[in-house]
Amino acid sequence: MALPIGATLTRHKHTEFHERKGAYAGRVNVMPPSTLVVGAGIIGLMSAFRLATSGYGVTIFDPTPARGATWAAAGMLAPLGEIAPGERDNYVFQNDALALWRVVGDDLFALTGRRLAIHDAGTLMVGFDASDRRLVDQYRETATSFGAQCRHVHRDTSPDLFANLSARITDGLLLLGDAWLDPDEAVGLLLDALERLKVRVVTEEVVSIASDDAGVVATTTSRSFSGGAGILATGATGLPRDAIASGEHTVRPVHGVTLRVRGVDRGTLPTVRAFVRGHTFYMVSRPGGYNVLGATSEERSERVLQAGELQRLLRDALDVVPELETATILEHRIGLRPASTDLRPFFEPLQTKGWAWSSGHYRHGVTLAPLAAQWAVSFVESLA
Repeated sequence: MALPIGATLTRHKHTEFHERKGAYAGRVNVMPPSTLVVGAGIIGLMSAFRLATSGYGVTIFDPTPARGATWAAAGMLAPLGEIAPGERDNYVFQNDALALWRVVGDDLFALTGRRLAIHDAGTLMVGFDASDRRLVDQYRETATSFGAQCRHVHRDTSPDLFANLSARITDGLLLLGDAWLDPDEAVGLLLDALERLKVRVVTEEVVSIASDDAGVVATTTSRSFSGGAGILATGATGLPRDAIASGEHTVRPVHGVTLRVRGVDRGTLPTVRAFVRGHTFYMVSRPGGYNVLGATSEERSERVLQAGELQRLLRDALDVVPELETATILEHRIGLRPASTDLRPFFEPLQTKGWAWSSGHYRHGVTLAPLAAQWAVSFVESLA
């Protein structure tokens, strides 16, 4: 069943964690129940974090933590910018999750002493030619039907918003409320927090899972681990052996590349999203001229960058932001986004008792991570 657990929890889990710590401290030889989390992308890391701050012992497994789709993500927290026809639920989920990210930032600061920067930059959506501007108009119709607020802006009256953009782009939509963060920074803070919360990180692949009356078991390439409950946050990769799902949900990998360049500084301005000859393009600018460029999207699972794919991304980038011609290319990153059949995220309790599968976050993984973590906590609590 899809999303069987409510989209929000009424209790502040970090506060509850301290209450539970006090309760356990007064009981001799009693340990908090344990949870096994398979997958250390942003969904798995955030789920482990929220479980740990809810008083659970946690072990998280991944041979290469945060090197999947999270590694390639640009870090947009953009409920408005990600609006698409037929995806009203995703818009609602992302709005809820954006508010939760601010709570996460406060809790990470309380644990690590370091502040996660969430940049409330907004989004400027533009079209490159007449056909693309019609796509912007269609986007506006969809956004308005969802109840989202879009403001038409023009280069003549708001020239700063169009800094560095092609002179042929004279107007667009300003979407206030969108934000962005640096996924590398978020992952680093989460790993620091997990270490302080004494979460065990096992850099091995889980090859099979099981369950019995005593709880759940995860078996890696070298050993087995027991717990009270298990969360599979394996992204676009397959489930471990003996994970029995209902068949209602499937996940396919959608290949995407981001290109990191230095040279154009729009760090204080809205993220640029554009339609370019029918393709989608974005540029997330960080202070100091560091830019993340996307968005390629292809139905394939190879982790390779094709020449044509790079050429198309650079062509679209230079058409929208001509000043990128002199930018320095720093690196490219490849990720496989987990897309469900209906493009909605899901949280499915498996037939393998005590285990649940959290996936289908597609291009919204970073944004939805705090919400997925709440579903994980609710599931584990339901087993008590």
